[in-house]
Amino acid sequence: MFQKMRRFKQALSKEACIEILKSEPRGVLSVLGKDGYPYGVPMDHYYCEEDGKIYFHGAGEGHKLDAIRACEKVSYCVMDEGYRNEGEWALNIRSVIVFGRIRPVEDHEKALRICADLCRKFTEDEEYLQHELIHSGAHVLVLELTPEHITGKKVKEN
Repeated sequence: MFQKMRRFKQALSKEACIEILKSEPRGVLSVLGKDGYPYGVPMDHYYCEEDGKIYFHGAGEGHKLDAIRACEKVSYCVMDEGYRNEGEWALNIRSVIVFGRIRPVEDHEKALRICADLCRKFTEDEEYLQHELIHSGAHVLVLELTPEHITGKKVKEN
């Protein structure tokens, strides 16, 4: 169903892909938008090791959600910051693409736990976290991406 990577020698292991998903804070979620146009939107994410799913939070309406209601199949791309070898101008970048199906999390308590985990990825300020959960928790929508295929590779810009 999914194409094999053409440059397979640059492929990352599944473990390396998971590490990138855990450590990098954001990526681009791509959906099938209106009239068949792709729509990619930058998103913060949380990778849950317990269930192997990727979670996002946001508002309960908009272009992204309209597209998801129409087609649950999405892709999500994450890149690391890259590095340069000494004396080289080219950037070495690792990227991961996740293909899967996305849906809203219906269990509100689970959604709040995921929001807390996502927030802790960015700050250790528990006071801020509790404030956000109290003031915004009732209105948050959490999306759950169930991966069907994960692929990653390392590329050099030159």
